[in-house]
Amino acid sequence: MSKTDVTRRGMLKTGAIAGAGVALPTIFTASSASAYTNEPTGSSVTLGFNVPQTGPYADEGADELRAYQLAVEHLNGEGDGGMMNTFSSKALKGNGILGKKVEYVTGDTQTKSDAARASAKSMIEKDGAIMITGGSSSGVAVAVQGLCQEAGVIFMAGLTHSNDTTGKDKKANGYRHFFNAYMSAAALAPVLEKLYGKERRAYHLTADYTWGWTQQESIQAATEAMGWQTVNNVLTPLAQTDFSSYIAPVINSGADVLVLNHYGGNMVNSLTNAVQFGLREKQVNGKNFEIVVPLYSELMAKGAGKNIAGIVGSQNWDWKLEDEGTKAFVQSFGTKYGFPPSQAAQTCYAQTLLYADAVERAGSFDPCAVGEALVAGDSSLPGISSDSNKGFLFDGLGNGQTLYRSADHQCFKDVLVVRGAENPSDEFHLVEIVEVTPVAQVWYEPDHPMFAGGELGQCNPGA
Repeated sequence: MSKTDVTRRGMLKTGAIAGAGVALPTIFTASSASAYTNEPTGSSVTLGFNVPQTGPYADEGADELRAYQLAVEHLNGEGDGGMMNTFSSKALKGNGILGKKVEYVTGDTQTKSDAARASAKSMIEKDGAIMITGGSSSGVAVAVQGLCQEAGVIFMAGLTHSNDTTGKDKKANGYRHFFNAYMSAAALAPVLEKLYGKERRAYHLTADYTWGWTQQESIQAATEAMGWQTVNNVLTPLAQTDFSSYIAPVINSGADVLVLNHYGGNMVNSLTNAVQFGLREKQVNGKNFEIVVPLYSELMAKGAGKNIAGIVGSQNWDWKLEDEGTKAFVQSFGTKYGFPPSQAAQTCYAQTLLYADAVERAGSFDPCAVGEALVAGDSSLPGISSDSNKGFLFDGLGNGQTLYRSADHQCFKDVLVVRGAENPSDEFHLVEIVEVTPVAQVWYEPDHPMFAGGELGQCNPGA
């Protein structure tokens, strides 16, 4: 059966269940009744890489795509194998996935939810993609995760940091390796207290969508718990490029800290505007004025240039870590592309290997079997006493021991607190690791109020 036939079959199934009482088409015989969306029948299998190739998060999208392409090479037995050599699971053999050559299609999310859903829908229905992965915007990730749940395919989230992705908007067919806003705040708060003290007044500028909302909520809760006051929180459009009109009111607000809950190009522009307004040279309330960016990356640091110096934030991963998985990935990525990978690249590469590994261990591409394998087992992270500390425990993919938790499909691992280098040796050393925060410090229960309101539900195989 050709890829087109497989896709057409998936579309027929969707149409057949769209309304009550509609008869199944004759293509559905008893032997095919348990089939799943885009079941591979040939010698290859297609993955869908849905990334922002345009829009404010395009830099992250470009690096994600590089990582996906590298992962495909390694899965197909090309190159040096990268983190397949250090991954604690040894199911991957370098002969594709279940012996099928890995192929891929790409889409441009444009950093817009509607465009991302349309792109993912096309990859599933027209290209026969059996798994969709990608992101950079949590709004995009939540939208595509919902689509994949409806379509009956696995969604391996790329860069998505909103609490909602594995909180109120979690889905049984969705899985996240990247950390979240709550974890950033839990890691940052003790460092901010040590650096800037307990008596601070914070003014927040916040990207007006799911990531910004949950990032701001998380960092406000964590800083207020240690004594900070929140002066104001102002929402800014994702499409905003000049933040001057948002920075100006900060000056006379009585705040002595500006928290930029912005990412990608938004953060580069808002930080640049804040520096242009002279905020970093001011003294307010007898204290040096400080700027905090709860989440940022080497890519953003490069865009911000010297303005990133001394700025504190958090990262999911950094290429300068010394574990064997990181070294292997940096070697492979650097050899292929000539520069180190970003945190976006690492999480996307890891997600691709984790998916392929789960297929191998399940012995099937059936999304429900794969999903079960992704979070299978009664393994737990050491040092955490909790009934929810159950899932698939692995190592060797760059963050030390990591748990894919079965309760909500969220990965738990150590979190990095970082700071912009004051005197970087080159453009690849713009960020310094301040602290590796142990996973126990960022752990939370699945019913935590910031993650409440949604149900994981049941896996949908699309049959």
